Amino acid sequence: MSNMATPHNTAKIGDIARTVIMPGDPLRAEYIAETYLDNVRKFNSVRNIYGYTGIYKDVELSVMASGMGMPSMGIYSYELFKFYDVDTIIRIGSAGTISDKVDLRDIVLAMGTCTDSNYAMQYRLPGLYAPIADFGLLHTAYEQAGLYGIWTEVGNVVSTDVFYNDNTEYNKSWSKMNVLAVEMESAALYMNAARLSKRALAMFTISDNLLNGESLSVKERQDGFDDMIKLSLETAVLSCVQGGK
Repeated sequence: MSNMATPHNTAKIGDIARTVIMPGDPLRAEYIAETYLDNVRKFNSVRNIYGYTGIYKDVELSVMASGMGMPSMGIYSYELFKFYDVDTIIRIGSAGTISDKVDLRDIVLAMGTCTDSNYAMQYRLPGLYAPIADFGLLHTAYEQAGLYGIWTEVGNVVSTDVFYNDNTEYNKSWSKMNVLAVEMESAALYMNAARLSKRALAMFTISDNLLNGESLSVKERQDGFDDMIKLSLETAVLSCVQGGK
């Protein structure tokens, strides 16, 4: 690609680091950049999808919002991987638990992600595809969580296209298969990473308990996820050092 922007991103080649932290919420991206990064520069605000590049522990990292849902994640992560030389995306966000193993504010590392989306149909595969995280990133995140005393649960999540689901048995059905939580983006991210030979990991702070109806406030969802943010940054830095990128 030439030194030009995409329809959704005004950045030029070199404006974005090789490793990107990707929350869904643009305000969370802004919060991370202002709170954790030094020498911050803003590279995108198209459609209010904020993107920033800065320094964390002497390593250049970027943070950019994905928006909500797999179509939005699919666009932004594909462009970062394909057109901006990004090697690694670490998705951070909120999710709703459907497992008695995890509760509000717990952190889930998505080893794999089920989905009700037809996103994989574009690949014309002769079967069902199983989107999974990059093992190196997953292993690093799990080790860093232990080092910093951050409790995590590792397992499958489900990426859904439907937030207000008419199927009242939806959560129970996935829970029977030991799926930990419901979210809306990671399957598209993992499939883009696989197709383009890149690396991806998704981690979530539980904001809603879909079993008992408990939930965090809007304010808590926006800026109350600091353990997850720190874990993503430490994972990103260590993976950059280990990967030499």
